[in-house]
Amino acid sequence: MKLLGIETSCDETAAAVVADGTNLLSNVISSQYAIHAPYGGVVPELASREHLRAIVPVVRAAVAKAGLEYRDLDAVAVTRGPGLIGALLVGVTYAKGLAAALDVPLIGVNHIEGHIHSVVLERRAEGSDVEFPAVALVVSGGHSHMFLVKRPAEDTYSYSLLGRTRDDAAGEAYDKVAKLLGFGYPGGPVLDRLAPYGNPSNVRLPAVRMKGNDLDMSFSGLKTAVRRFVERSGLASEIKARRRLMASGQPSFEALQASAGTLCLDLIASFQHRVVRELSRRVTLAARDREFSSIIVAGGVAANRGLRKAFESSPIPCHFPTLALSTDNAAMIAAAAHPRLVRAQFDAFDLSADPSLRLA
Repeated sequence: MKLLGIETSCDETAAAVVADGTNLLSNVISSQYAIHAPYGGVVPELASREHLRAIVPVVRAAVAKAGLEYRDLDAVAVTRGPGLIGALLVGVTYAKGLAAALDVPLIGVNHIEGHIHSVVLERRAEGSDVEFPAVALVVSGGHSHMFLVKRPAEDTYSYSLLGRTRDDAAGEAYDKVAKLLGFGYPGGPVLDRLAPYGNPSNVRLPAVRMKGNDLDMSFSGLKTAVRRFVERSGLASEIKARRRLMASGQPSFEALQASAGTLCLDLIASFQHRVVRELSRRVTLAARDREFSSIIVAGGVAANRGLRKAFESSPIPCHFPTLALSTDNAAMIAAAAHPRLVRAQFDAFDLSADPSLRLA
């Protein structure tokens, strides 16, 4: 069964073809980083317009790279939420039109579930599998959620929400701190690369303290602590110079590293240490009261080197997606839709986009 996946929830237009839930035949992504970088973040209206421009050639390329014709597709899957409503509508509308034209089933997919299935897809492609029940930590620019995932039967999955961020997502905090320090957008990957050059012990940032569910997360206070440190530490001139460097073009990593003084690098290292500690601590807390067989870490922040290193010594098997499937992509959407294709659980053509769609 050959399933076309389409993803347009935020700022990547993506399409992929997956066969039988395990064989990734193609994976095409059109990124909008260059469009949104001058604004320091994703501009929803610009994202929607770019999806409109890119979706036809991206889907065409995915089908061609899979060595298929449109008539060879058995179903069309699409992200229906959560995400930016205008961006979601482009993908959902196109998917409905394509499925109707091909007379094949339509399957709407939760974006967060897709991230979880990026790991399932890759493990199965390797001839192995994820051990269930599993705790899934999904961390990206828009989401920080933790779920208990069960597979009561083959190709049947259930999700129970254990905790979520009460404010900023982890990836959003990375990008906002990077912007504050003058590293531009998207700045999360840059901070991750710079963090090993600093000493986290030299800058003390506060731990998150909240009442209520101890598995919930919060990153706005940490972001505020970084801002206050910057305001009193005399980094203003360095940040101003770095912003001029960013405005001059696309500086190399070496140039960005050279622009960061010792104090700035220590601050970045401390910020990374605190975020990674908060995320890994939630998984440890979840393990205290629940029995599960493995850990899944997915989403854009799953590409973070510090986070990956934190789970290297885990006594429980821990699964990360490859870097190619950590950020938003359509392979994960097709993979998440495969179980529903097997069960013939399809959506009607009145399927709507839902920017606040919940998984559990």
